[in-house]
Amino acid sequence: MKVNQLKHTIVVSLFLVILAVFLIGPLMEDEEQFDPFEEYGIIITLVSYFLRMLSLSAVPLSVTNFLGIIFFNTFPEPPTLKGSPLLAPFICFRVVTKGDFPELIKDNLRRNMETCCQAGVDNCMFEIVTDKAIHLARMPGVREIVVPDTYVTSQGSLFKARALQYCLEDGVNMLNDDDWIVHLDEETLLTKNSAIGIFNFVTEGSHHFGQGVITYGSGHVVNWVTTLIDSVRVAIDYGALRFCFKVFHKPIFNWKGSFNVSNVAAERRVNYDHGPEASIAEDCYFGILASSMGYSFGFVEGEMNEQSTFTFVDFMRQRRRWAQGIYLAWKSCPVQHQYKAGIFFLVLAIMFMPMSTVSFIMSLIFPVAASFPSKIVFGFLGAVFLFLFVFGSVKSLNVHRLGIIKYSLLCISTVLVIPLAYVLEVTAVLWAIFSNKINFDVVKKERVTGAKPYSQANPVLLA
Repeated sequence: MKVNQLKHTIVVSLFLVILAVFLIGPLMEDEEQFDPFEEYGIIITLVSYFLRMLSLSAVPLSVTNFLGIIFFNTFPEPPTLKGSPLLAPFICFRVVTKGDFPELIKDNLRRNMETCCQAGVDNCMFEIVTDKAIHLARMPGVREIVVPDTYVTSQGSLFKARALQYCLEDGVNMLNDDDWIVHLDEETLLTKNSAIGIFNFVTEGSHHFGQGVITYGSGHVVNWVTTLIDSVRVAIDYGALRFCFKVFHKPIFNWKGSFNVSNVAAERRVNYDHGPEASIAEDCYFGILASSMGYSFGFVEGEMNEQSTFTFVDFMRQRRRWAQGIYLAWKSCPVQHQYKAGIFFLVLAIMFMPMSTVSFIMSLIFPVAASFPSKIVFGFLGAVFLFLFVFGSVKSLNVHRLGIIKYSLLCISTVLVIPLAYVLEVTAVLWAIFSNKINFDVVKKERVTGAKPYSQANPVLLA
């Protein structure tokens, strides 16, 4: 058995052990038999059962996470180039920014250019799309696009959607229909594996859109707590996201705005100009619409690195925008409900989080008997929830950089931050419910680094 397959077997075994613990314990408990309707009254009993049932909205996402982890290798072999770089389609790496953190943009541009060179991906360019001029040094393979203050889309799209749409306009767009765009956030760093994975994906050309895994603990970490909390996002990439793209070839639950690969012709047809309500989570709205138009989605091998938010307030701002944006995308996208079914369950899971807190408190004060099927379901949900946090840390953190002791302690510490994660998420959801919906918070992701000056970048890439 290969080492990577052995690691995957260990992960699956751990998952099944956690699942067994969550299932066997409750099933073996002897519950006192009583009638809750007589004990608490009709209203309290019905409310207790109703609140407990709200948790079932998380079942579809939990099932796909489970299947994605179990049936696809969680430690895949590093990808290798499958074809000649000289014959590959042209790739444009596009970063959209407000321009508030120019040094971050310049530093990451240099790093990403060097990574592409190391991976042998040469037939590409980098576009920095910004609201404020950054004044990048002129070099081959780099283009700075400043979105004019006077630019208004036909549907009144705002924020990042407005900038993305500007790039697709005639006279601004320089790409051909068979070229490809890789969307990155301003803090996103490519890895050699992701560059090769993108090359293979566009060379194969089996799908119109693709997406891969993003990790948060591989590089410099400003806030370890938010980084550990974000580990669950890494696990979901390996679980539900990978399963949906490999099996259904659709963004069932979501479509991220970073590390997504798009065919130019397909992206221009779907476009980003769908009004203010589609501008908060423009990525989610885009995924729903593209899926309804019959486009195919695939999984891209490799991983990219990003940073988690630096403060708890920024963390909640980020989650608030996601909650509002996903809800507005589901509500406003004019497509048949079958294309929004996964988003519907995601919206329910998000919006019901505060109620689940009430449910937990009521279960302590007014415990009610649980049936055998409900014990199975809720045990399964709890096991998946815990496993995703731990597994996400295992995949996100870099054992070679941290050392085995620190790495192990951080992975274990992930369990300790789960209660805080829940409190922050619930607070963010309440903030989303009771605040302005058309708002786009930009969180700080720039820090002082010891990186080489931008002028030392290696301008090897040719457009």
